[in-house]
Amino acid sequence: MERAYIVMENGRVFEGWRFGAPADAVGEMVFTTATGGYIETLTDPSYFGQIVVQTFPLIGNYGMNREDWESRGAFLRGYVAREICDTPSNFRCECTVDEQLKAWGIPGVCGVDTREITRAIREEGALNAAITSDPDAVDFAALRAYRIVDAVKSVSCGEIETYGPEAENASHLIALYDFGAKRGIIKELVKRNCRVVSFPCTMDAQALLDIHPDGIVLSNGPGDPAENDFAIAQVKKLLGRAPLLGVCLGHQILGLAAGAERVKMKFGHRGANQPVRHLASGRVYITSQNHGYAVVGDTLPQGVRLSMVNANDGSCEGLEIPALRAFSTQFHPEAHGGPCDTGFLFDEFLAMTGGERNAAR
Repeated sequence: MERAYIVMENGRVFEGWRFGAPADAVGEMVFTTATGGYIETLTDPSYFGQIVVQTFPLIGNYGMNREDWESRGAFLRGYVAREICDTPSNFRCECTVDEQLKAWGIPGVCGVDTREITRAIREEGALNAAITSDPDAVDFAALRAYRIVDAVKSVSCGEIETYGPEAENASHLIALYDFGAKRGIIKELVKRNCRVVSFPCTMDAQALLDIHPDGIVLSNGPGDPAENDFAIAQVKKLLGRAPLLGVCLGHQILGLAAGAERVKMKFGHRGANQPVRHLASGRVYITSQNHGYAVVGDTLPQGVRLSMVNANDGSCEGLEIPALRAFSTQFHPEAHGGPCDTGFLFDEFLAMTGGERNAAR
């Protein structure tokens, strides 16, 4: 294996071994505390433009298989693990993590102290970093200037796509605004006998309303929600026209469309073990999350209710707008991969629709 280096914008250097594609990369370095589901992590569009560090020490035991992909490929810039298994054992295994990253053209680094890297991110916040074979050649000015741009446009579907049963056999017709949707969201709706029509992020609100959906889902996705002016404007037009469910970035865009503000978090929530408290019931759910921004709960306008908070830091995890039949979650209720505590929220969303062609009114 070839030597590789992780160079952070603060000047820290970590030496390890290269796997995956033999390429250099620059990205925002973040960590995930998920102990499993690395296939879903690698194919999550919300990691667009980022170098992902796995805190779990051994990755790749069951290899890779296309069935578990959460999107059409991988959008992260690099991948870091303490140890990568090169002899996976699983009847569904199609290739190793190393082989898959090579096919995607994404570089990886293993053999580094991922706990120390995670500690650095926790103490200083998300840091830009480079994966390179020559640490002396890194341009620190360019590294510090790196920003994630055009994130949602880069991961959204390119055309209208349809999933699930034919219209006459479906219990609900759902319009999905695709900001980088995970397939798990679509699978959960189809499992509930929904016909799902996915719309690219570049299409306007009227296109969604024209199919007369029973409900509308605002999907997850990458980047800063405030940079999506077009999407925010379209969601304003959708509010009150049909029941709305926002997930992750969709939750943030819904919050901004309703008049709230957002904040960039120090190191975000990424992993499958985030505790969330439901304020009305006091119940705590373990959730799967992947975000670096949050809606500021103190900025919610009248009529928008804070419904859930993170049990660790008190940040906003859920919104409700009862008068407009809309609610949202910062976490992923489909939790692919992760705990299934909150899958019932899809049922609550479908119950809001009443089986009507709501947007036809």
